[in-house]
Amino acid sequence: MKSHDKVATRLAIILSKLNSSEKLDIDELAQEFNVTKRTIQRDLNERLSFLPLKKENNLYYLEAYYLGKLNSNDIKNFASICGVKELFPALDNDFLTHILDNTLNQAYLIKGHNYEDLSFKTAQFKEVEEAILEQKIISFTYNDKQRKVYPYKLVNIKAIWYLVGIENETLKTFSFKKIERLNIDDETFQKESKIEEIINDEQTLWFSQKKIEVVLKVDKSIAHYFKRRDVLPYQKIVKNLDNGDLLVESKVSFEEEILKLVRYWIPNVTIISPDNLHQKLVEALQAYIKT
Repeated sequence: MKSHDKVATRLAIILSKLNSSEKLDIDELAQEFNVTKRTIQRDLNERLSFLPLKKENNLYYLEAYYLGKLNSNDIKNFASICGVKELFPALDNDFLTHILDNTLNQAYLIKGHNYEDLSFKTAQFKEVEEAILEQKIISFTYNDKQRKVYPYKLVNIKAIWYLVGIENETLKTFSFKKIERLNIDDETFQKESKIEEIINDEQTLWFSQKKIEVVLKVDKSIAHYFKRRDVLPYQKIVKNLDNGDLLVESKVSFEEEILKLVRYWIPNVTIISPDNLHQKLVEALQAYIKT
C-alpha cells in the first residue's frame, strides 16, 4: 500500500499526539508508521505547518498556549477535508477514539486513487486559495483562451483538482493542472449563497445551475449494484418492479453525463424518459455500429 493511502489516519494520530503534549521524534514516527523520515518531515513542516510547532533536540512539540485546543470536531473537519468522512459508518467520538488508537487502526486498510502531482503548482494553488477567501476575481489562460473567473471553490474529484467558479455568469469547472498564466485581480466580487450550495451539493464534476431529470430501467441482473450504493448522480430508486427490475431516477447537469453512464451499463440499463434522450442514445449507437 502506498503511503498516501493512510495519510489521513497518520496525520490525525500525529495531531492527537501533539494535542496530548507529546514530544515527537521523527525516527520513532517513521518506524511507527512504516514510512521514511522524509515523509514525516513533510507531515510536520508542510501538511501541519498551520500549527505552532517548536523543535528542540530533534523533538517536535506543540506550543503550550495551543495545547488542548484540538478537539474531536477538529479531527472530524480534518477528515472531511481529506475526503474520508463518508468512508466510515460513523465518525462519533467513540469511533474516533478507536480509529486513532495505533493498535486498533491496524484493522483498517483504505486503497485510494493515484493522486495527480500538483507540486509544481504549489504557489498558484495558494494564490487561488487566497483569492477564494478574499473573493478576488482571477484571470488565467485555459485551453489557449483567456478567462476571467469568479473563484468559488477548489474541489478534488476522484483524485483530480478542479477550480469551480463563475465565468460569464455561468458555473464552470476548470482542471487546475491546465490553468496557466494566473493573475489575481484587485477587483473583488460578492459570492452568492445559492451558487455555493450548488457546489457543495454537487456529486460529480458536472457543475450547473439547472438539472435534467432522467428515469431509467435497471435490469434485475445488476439491480443489486444500484441498491448497494448510488451508481448514478442524485440516484433515487422509484420502484421495485415485480420481475426484479428497478425504476431509477437521476438528475444530471448535461446529457452526456448520463449517456456516458448508460453506455457503460448497456444492455442492462435503458432510458425511459425523456424520450429525446433515449432517441439520442439509439442514434449514437446505430452510427457506431455502421462505422
